[in-house]
Amino acid sequence: MQNSQFHFLSATAAVMTFGLSMASSATLTTVPMQGAMAMPMVSYQSGDGAIHVMMPGEIPQLTPLMVSNPSDDFDAADPWFDALDPSRQGASFSRRYGWVMDAMSESLPANTQMWIRKLSGSPELKAYRYSSSAPKTLAPIFGTDGSTNAMFWNAMMFHPVFAAPPGTNSLSASFEVYLVNKSTGKEVPGSSSGAVGFLWSNVPDGRPALSLARKIVIGWPSGTATNWVLETAGSSDAAQWTAITTPPTTVDGQSAVILDSNPAQKYFRMRRQP
Repeated sequence: MQNSQFHFLSATAAVMTFGLSMASSATLTTVPMQGAMAMPMVSYQSGDGAIHVMMPGEIPQLTPLMVSNPSDDFDAADPWFDALDPSRQGASFSRRYGWVMDAMSESLPANTQMWIRKLSGSPELKAYRYSSSAPKTLAPIFGTDGSTNAMFWNAMMFHPVFAAPPGTNSLSASFEVYLVNKSTGKEVPGSSSGAVGFLWSNVPDGRPALSLARKIVIGWPSGTATNWVLETAGSSDAAQWTAITTPPTTVDGQSAVILDSNPAQKYFRMRRQP
């Protein structure tokens, strides 16, 4: 039996503005929560021998530091600097989701422990175990960067860092909580909570997106080929050549046509018009 509850509600962003005179820069030594806690409540019920998860109604936002703390940055010595600092990858992030045991939960069966397993999720979404205490930690979990998709949970409150490239897209992941026999290391049959859905909205950081593409640039001296036409064919001795209709532009002082790259071999020539 499953008692997982899914709440799919519209996310509302609260925006606060401050005068420039109040802005001050700081080097952050911890990762902000990015909002109030949203707590999946976990419990064990002996009636069906299964774990149950009650999800909160809120949908957290993944927010880049450039938006939540526009004047701040992270300490370059901290393990999350590369992933989250605006000068590096600048990922959107949130620590709002936090697994916690329901106070009304029954005790786990003897010789068992709880594990959390990621079942699926948006490919760009990453998850990290986080600790702000020495030694500080940002360790990949739930399949991130080759890590295993399952982990032991000691039932203490647990707030992972979820992160993704900034954007306007929605992100999702599904998890399950289940029991493992400590002697055999095997999952206790019938103990799983079933799939539990996590949702996030995502916030862009305002920087223009860059794109990289492989192109073919064909150029000739400007002003010297006004009565010539550029043509292409699949072989140098082709009986029929096709005119390139893409308008020329200027590249490094030359007239040039920029074409999409194509794995097929092509030949080009300039043909004088009558």
